[in-house]
Amino acid sequence: MTPAELSATLLAVVQGIAERRRESDPSLEALQATVADTVLERPKNRDHGDWASNVAMRFAKRLGTNPRELATAIAGELAETDGVAGVDVAGPGFINITLEAAAAGALAKTIVEQGEAFGRGTYYDGVTINLEFVSANPTGPIHIGGVRWAAVGDSLARIFQAVGGIVTREYYFNDHGAQIDRFARSLLASALSEPTPDDGYGGVYISEIAARVIETYDGDVTQIPRDEAQELFRAVGVEFMFGDIKESLHDFGVDFDVYFHENSLHESHAVERAIERLRELGHVYEADGATWLRTTDFGDDRDRVIIKSDGEAAYIAGDLAYYLDKRERGFERNIIMLGADHHGYIGRMMAMCAAFGDTPGVNLEILIGQLVNLVRDGEPMRMSKRNGTVVSMEDLVEAVGVDAGRYSLVRFSADSMIDIDLDLLTKRSNDNPVFYVQYAHARTQAVGRNAAASGVDRSVFDASLLTDPTEASLLGALSELPRVVQQAAELREPHRIARYIEEVAGTYHRWYDACRVTPLGDEGVTDLHRTRLWLNDAAGQVIRNGLGLLGVSAPDRM
Repeated sequence: MTPAELSATLLAVVQGIAERRRESDPSLEALQATVADTVLERPKNRDHGDWASNVAMRFAKRLGTNPRELATAIAGELAETDGVAGVDVAGPGFINITLEAAAAGALAKTIVEQGEAFGRGTYYDGVTINLEFVSANPTGPIHIGGVRWAAVGDSLARIFQAVGGIVTREYYFNDHGAQIDRFARSLLASALSEPTPDDGYGGVYISEIAARVIETYDGDVTQIPRDEAQELFRAVGVEFMFGDIKESLHDFGVDFDVYFHENSLHESHAVERAIERLRELGHVYEADGATWLRTTDFGDDRDRVIIKSDGEAAYIAGDLAYYLDKRERGFERNIIMLGADHHGYIGRMMAMCAAFGDTPGVNLEILIGQLVNLVRDGEPMRMSKRNGTVVSMEDLVEAVGVDAGRYSLVRFSADSMIDIDLDLLTKRSNDNPVFYVQYAHARTQAVGRNAAASGVDRSVFDASLLTDPTEASLLGALSELPRVVQQAAELREPHRIARYIEEVAGTYHRWYDACRVTPLGDEGVTDLHRTRLWLNDAAGQVIRNGLGLLGVSAPDRM
């Protein structure tokens, strides 16, 4: 019996009790409830059973009774269900459920048969989601903060897809504005052997890009007018830089469906159209020679200038056009992942969303990530794009590899500052979390190979044979994947997947130490060996599915 099946059974029991109570007391309202209202949890103390529910405390008042009385009624009916070994009521109305070994063990066969589909759900079934992340300015390599969003954003996209979401990964290409001007001037200065501009960018990558631009030009760049040369370095240099960024992301396992150019919003008059839409809605006014958006009507701390008095569009004007463009492309949910220095951005963006008649937090969400500190030999690695000392995606991959890099960045809550110990991530030990999980998967595959060599196959499955305490613990851990995936999607927290598969890995290692899949010595192959092979393979499948959601490989050998 899977957790989903048990939740559905529990809901049916509660609804039956509710209907009978209404028959005797017509003043009671019909109970409106779904499976989501009968969520099960694993008891902290496994002596209390396999599953626990607080459903009686949730519904008692609506059913005109007290939680303990309702829990007792639920327990009496649930105990008669096939596959349920016992039901106890604890405290004010908690329900503890113990499954029969066969019912609990049947999950192993279900997992193997479902394969990659196990853990997937329908929480966002058919919902169109635009997930914008990284979006680093093409003025240098992606620094470690952007690398974190690459790992977290791509994992979140995979998780949304696992629960039915129709996801578009989008990169907002900032090719309009002062930073691009500084980048172009820096490239030109390097090409002309001039000092880096005071507000420009330095470092080896600038000279390398400048050299590549010179190679593409049919002539001598030093002989053309400076304005023309700067425009050349802007156009070609940005193209080279962004090409390098795309390649780095691809090598890190991150590919985008859409690369949206900010400049296109201004060239296509999308900015003017967005402002006109808001004007029609009555939220735009003129004052002090500028055009304003009345964002204070929607919770912002002050109104925002959208067209400055000199006629130039303010930065938020591009945001208006970009958001409207996403909505017109049909995205129901638009999620933007921004760096730690963007907290002040949230109020105006949510006000903008509301001004268009949408719902902040639903049609538009903004996730803020915190800083990452890389540590080597106990010392932090310092970074400055302006000085050219960039700790980049390539630096991280070169130091620890793609798998360890992605895993280490996604296993912490994105809103927490983290220190990444590069020395730890290169160790082949249990202290290294990615090694610990990948090794558990490799061990499941080794067990499978040894089983085949010993004549153990999956021709028999008898769940009632899985009676060892470590088997109950492993089955309980494996059953949690669907719930953890949905929670990760709901809360936008991919780190829940990482922490979960670490728990599964630990539980599997303990089971491996206690239970054999292959016979010892002259012992013959039994149905217990065959059934345990199902459980072994189920554990491998769950770890593999979890790692896949993080974009991390599941090696067969280590």
